[in-house]
Amino acid sequence: MKQRRTATVLGAWLAAAALAVAVPNTAYAAHGILIVDGAPYQDPRGCLPLGDFVQPVVTNYTDSVVQVRGGTSCEGAVERFVVPGETYAVLGGRSVLVP
Repeated sequence: MKQRRTATVLGAWLAAAALAVAVPNTAYAAHGILIVDGAPYQDPRGCLPLGDFVQPVVTNYTDSVVQVRGGTSCEGAVERFVVPGETYAVLGGRSVLVP
């Protein structure tokens, strides 16, 4: 009986660990405010586009490092990592990724 209980507890623990690993990273949202081209985003996540007509500016008041990417849909090379508390005048990036 004791072996059965140990196996049950071990199985439940392994299932919980597998579920925790399987949760996608997109479920995470940065906490704080990210300002992109003057527009504030509270607890942002995912991909945000940058403007086309004036030099974009990204100000990061979140608890996460965000990425300025070269493509419009967060594809392409990373132009810059914007750390919490930093403001960056974007040179050539087209979108911002909050992983």
